[in-house]
Amino acid sequence: MSTCRIAVLISGGGTTLKNLIDQIAAGKLDRIQIQRVVSSSGKAKGLGYAEETGIPSRVIRTTDHDDAHSFSEAVFQQLREDKIDLVVMGGFLKHILIPDDFAGKVINIHPSLIPSFCGQGFYGLRVHEAVLTHGAKVSGCTVHFVDNEYDHGPIILQRCVEVLDNDTPSNLASRIFEEECEAYPEAIRLFADGRLTIQDNRVQVRATP
Repeated sequence: MSTCRIAVLISGGGTTLKNLIDQIAAGKLDRIQIQRVVSSSGKAKGLGYAEETGIPSRVIRTTDHDDAHSFSEAVFQQLREDKIDLVVMGGFLKHILIPDDFAGKVINIHPSLIPSFCGQGFYGLRVHEAVLTHGAKVSGCTVHFVDNEYDHGPIILQRCVEVLDNDTPSNLASRIFEEECEAYPEAIRLFADGRLTIQDNRVQVRATP
């Protein structure tokens, strides 16, 4: 099977990008090639991971564009030029509009069980603080296709994590991130293997041939 060329979109620390780089280096993501990193900030730590690994990167800032449409077009025009098969959002904190030619080709991971504790303003420790404030007994992470609403597109897979009585936002985040490190590569493999289809806003996963 052919190589799946992915782009990773980041805004900050790049922990998701680093995980994917490590997974590829360990031979756990066969046929996956990170072709491009796009950052919404020139100060993003994740740009250092890209440089260390020799991955081409580009900074595209919202402040350099008049509106969400022109910002989104700048991002996706770069990805068209790179012939990207799958766009992976890794802590990308800017709202982006998905053009028709990338529909079903952009995925995101969110640190809760969507549709709970998600949407605009729910990111980082804010998510886990809300989980604890509401006394939820379980949380987790969700990998989903991206549409033009926050944390809204068809769900590919979810991983569940028990919320403990003595949890803090930080240690809950740490345990959920351990699940993210397995869930995101799994979803990427399913996409690369052509096993995902979307029907009536539900993702169907075909069995291995």
